[in-house]
Amino acid sequence: MKSEFSLAFNEILEEKGLPPEVIVDAIKSAMVSAYRRAVNASSAQHIEAEIDLQTGIVKIFAEKEVVDSVQDERTEVSLSQAIKVNPEIQIGDMLIVESTPKNFGRVAAQTARQVIQQRIREAERESQYNHFITMVGEIISGVIQAINVQHITLGLENKAEGIMPRSQQIPREHFRVHDRVRALLLEVKTSPRGPQIILSRAHNDFLRRLLENEVPEIYHGLIEIRSISREPGQRSKVAVTALQPGVDPVGACVGIRGVRIQTIVRELNDEKIDVIEWDSNPSVFIGRALSPARVKGVYLHESNNGPKTATVVVPEDQLSLAIGRDGQNVRLAAKLTTWRIDIKSLPEAASETLYKIQNNPEYKLFALEEKDVIAQVEASLAKKAEGRPVTPEEYQIMSHFIDRIEQEIYQKKSAERIKQEEAIKQARESIPNSAFELPLNSLGISNRAQNLLINYGYKNVGDLMLQLNIDSDKILAINGFGPKAMEEVNSAIDALVLPEKQEETIESEIAREQEQISEDLEKQEKLSEEITESISQVKEEEETSLPEKPETEQLEETIEETSPITTQTEEPTPIDTEEISDLFKLKPEMLDIEELEFDVEDFEHDDLETDKEKPKKKKKKKSKKYLEVEYDPDHDITIYKRKRKHDTNEWDDTW
Repeated sequence: MKSEFSLAFNEILEEKGLPPEVIVDAIKSAMVSAYRRAVNASSAQHIEAEIDLQTGIVKIFAEKEVVDSVQDERTEVSLSQAIKVNPEIQIGDMLIVESTPKNFGRVAAQTARQVIQQRIREAERESQYNHFITMVGEIISGVIQAINVQHITLGLENKAEGIMPRSQQIPREHFRVHDRVRALLLEVKTSPRGPQIILSRAHNDFLRRLLENEVPEIYHGLIEIRSISREPGQRSKVAVTALQPGVDPVGACVGIRGVRIQTIVRELNDEKIDVIEWDSNPSVFIGRALSPARVKGVYLHESNNGPKTATVVVPEDQLSLAIGRDGQNVRLAAKLTTWRIDIKSLPEAASETLYKIQNNPEYKLFALEEKDVIAQVEASLAKKAEGRPVTPEEYQIMSHFIDRIEQEIYQKKSAERIKQEEAIKQARESIPNSAFELPLNSLGISNRAQNLLINYGYKNVGDLMLQLNIDSDKILAINGFGPKAMEEVNSAIDALVLPEKQEETIESEIAREQEQISEDLEKQEKLSEEITESISQVKEEEETSLPEKPETEQLEETIEETSPITTQTEEPTPIDTEEISDLFKLKPEMLDIEELEFDVEDFEHDDLETDKEKPKKKKKKKSKKYLEVEYDPDHDITIYKRKRKHDTNEWDDTW
């Protein structure tokens, strides 16, 4: 049977939803605090508490010094009692012994109650924070507990509370207490009273999450939401695009007969939602963003310094629809596209184009090209001013006239912008990278000029050199920066010696790699030549190691091979054969040696070394042989004569 402590412990675990270790640590900490308060123990003394979860008995262990006679029971223990715990203990050592006071359970229950509640409350708040911090940006539901002017309080899971400020509520939306409401978990803050959970129904991500829940194609990644512009409770615009071919992004979001989008509209208190297909072309995208108005033309004016502006021309009957109530439609379209949109009616745009042709130098070249059309447009505008009706054909002429001129101007500006970007790129390449790492004070110019340049965005030497290469007049246009300061800057840059950069360019790396490849090829060729030479030497050694034929047989074979070869030549003049034989006879003086001497024993000894398997035989000493070489022009062969010296000291010629 479980004790009362065990039942109460399990009840706390179920009620608070905390792990058992947290509750046990809270009880131990409370017991230690109660002991310190009961005996007035020092905070420097080490004290531990142990609790039996089955019986609920608490024991306190305190660190004390071992002494002969105890003067203070709070910090000292006698040697006789210490030996019971540790037989090897000595006087002066520190020992942890049980120090549970009498009637400690009743005293601790009264003293530690508040500490236990505080620790459990802190653990509960930390658990709530860790739970909700992972759900930021998701939709959660709660029950309204209180409503006041500043915010609405909602009860959430894990006994947490969330607040929805007035700025995050949808206007003209009314709730009652105990209503269940869905909202976006916007933020979780820490505070002394626990985690502060901020909820929102007016944020753009709330509409994004509702679309993800209602449209499976968005949830599974087939359709992407590119941007959202919203005025809560009134109107929203959503730009979507398909990531997979064959998927209609607008139709998938609206659903059959608008079932999907109507569910979201009801959740947002009948807020109107326009679903628009996103396009990479800004002109097309801006025209779609102004729906339901029909657009005649969209003309972009991009500027490096100012905001991006788009001039939209619409028919007169669509002007109010394109602007919307209180400019709501054009305002939402501008937020959706991130462009500044200027809407004009067709007659207004035509009159403005005529004014530009007369006064703007960029438009004056069209005065001759569009002379006839200009006359027609002026006549149509005159009829409009007089209140006479203008035919659709005349409106069509005005529309084409505006479109032609604006498109040509846009193309020229685009070409100039591309040319300027190329010039900036070339100027940037001509400046070393090390210049962009040098501060302006390294130039040695005056502090006044340096401060002026820094205030106008020139933070290093590289930025200054880049602007000088592109347009030096822009630096002269700085207020307070005169010709003397400009001359000072130019002279400082001319005298500047940039440190060499250790980084190599791509071209030098490619050249070095090509040189390395050529060196490797040369090494391979040399290696192949050495291999072929070694192979030829091995072949020659193998041929020399073969058993030699008798000299007479070799000479006969050479004669037989050379005898059938004849050459067709002119009839030679008679020549003395003896002189020819003397000419082609090799003499020892020609070879710079006395005689060609071959030791047969040496050749045989080499053959024996190459063939290790043959047993070595004892050979007799042989006499030396001498060789004489002669050339026979009649047979076109070389004759080797071998001579042997006998015991009679006479030479014997042998073929």
